[in-house]
Amino acid sequence: MTELAFTVLDVQPQAHAAAPHMLFRLRVTESSGACVHAMALRCQLRIEPQRRAYEPREQAGLEDLFGTAERWGQTAKPFLWTHASTMVRGFEGSHEFDLPVACTYDFEVSGTKYLHALAGGEVPLVLLFSGTVFTRGATGFAVEQLSWSLEADTRMPVRVWRDLMDLYFPNSGWIRLDRDTLDALLRYKASRALTSWEQALDQLLPAEERVS
Repeated sequence: MTELAFTVLDVQPQAHAAAPHMLFRLRVTESSGACVHAMALRCQLRIEPQRRAYEPREQAGLEDLFGTAERWGQTAKPFLWTHASTMVRGFEGSHEFDLPVACTYDFEVSGTKYLHALAGGEVPLVLLFSGTVFTRGATGFAVEQLSWSLEADTRMPVRVWRDLMDLYFPNSGWIRLDRDTLDALLRYKASRALTSWEQALDQLLPAEERVS
């Protein structure tokens, strides 16, 4: 039976990928002396919003998720951000590897709403691990299933997420509209000979809310 422990060493944006990914640099340590031949690793990444303080501007941006600040004692609870998986090569003792984590700028996703609202500081995260470990057994290979009890805490700088979004979506974001709303907005844009969606939305906003 293996005795594994995980530590988060670093997290950075992954450049030159087909889609936005972060790279979490992890160390896995095996303390029983077993020889690990390979590991198929799964990971849940959970955000723990109750573990940090928020500026007034951040509180306003998070009302869509948690309601007004006086309710946060009941509403600001840990929630799932995303899943990730990777294969880890064989090792004895300890081994460092990268866990690629796909990210989205879709504002229908709670994690995106949360991260976008933060002005700075760090994001409290818990990484929960499961998967399959292949070791050397008495008669050949042995297979062991990992439970979700393995975890690692970390605090990811908000700057890392912003750098990733700026790399793939410079000075932009994404919102989803149903088709009827999109068609109506398209007609509005065409009828006024507007050249961009930003111009159409800017005209529809109240004057005090418009981008200067």
